[in-house]
Amino acid sequence: MDINVKDQLGRPLTFKQYPKRIISLNPSQTETIIDLGLEEQLVGITKFCVHPKHLRKDKKVVGGTKKVNFNTIRQLKPDIILCNKEENTQEIVATLEKEFPVHVSNVETISQALEMIEQYGLLFNKESNAVKICSKINEHLQKFKLSTQNHSYKKVAYFIWKDPYMVVGGDTFIDHMLDINKLKNVYKEKERYPEITLEELEKLKLDYILLSSEPFPFKAKHKEELEKQFPKVIIKLVDGEYFSWYGSRLLKAFDYFNSLQKELKKS
Repeated sequence: MDINVKDQLGRPLTFKQYPKRIISLNPSQTETIIDLGLEEQLVGITKFCVHPKHLRKDKKVVGGTKKVNFNTIRQLKPDIILCNKEENTQEIVATLEKEFPVHVSNVETISQALEMIEQYGLLFNKESNAVKICSKINEHLQKFKLSTQNHSYKKVAYFIWKDPYMVVGGDTFIDHMLDINKLKNVYKEKERYPEITLEELEKLKLDYILLSSEPFPFKAKHKEELEKQFPKVIIKLVDGEYFSWYGSRLLKAFDYFNSLQKELKKS
């Protein structure tokens, strides 16, 4: 019996048997594959795949998310390669799919994240595990929405880079997660990750500035610099993984968001 699945770009994938040798080119997806119970089948990862911590010692690193070693990938003889529309380049996908089946995820909302997990369940004969993970994420999400239903929206800028300063715009998973946290992204109408100046930011009357731990690792010194320029704005260092990792990391995200909400209230 053939296994037929479409990826999140709507492209069909057909297999005679469940894929057993998996390469994942995105950290969020790698962690999800592990949590689905597929660590043994995972043969290749990126240098950014840091969860669980032991993984880079046990699995072959094939490069990053923007640049990979195609020869190393060929040597691993994967049955499937897992990519992401935003994180991996079109060139990587186009080159790999000439030789291997490639599943491309496209996640901007939690609903799409759950869809990706469900697709992996079908692809790798882990439907029961996928259902459990999705159900638990949904449960956490609904509880969190209930706990914040009376919160009013606050204006926020979410920083992801320095020199130049870059923030999160609209049509991104981070923007979606900000909205769930009742945080109104002042750059929602801009391109996905616009460059900004601090001068323009001063005119937006922000409640919060959030400094992400990734991809630029904002630290206390960067927070202190901005506090001098924005003395009336609450500035917080936040764990970027909980805002941007869209796979099984969502199982832990809402505990983090509950804590963050309490911190913001006290500020």
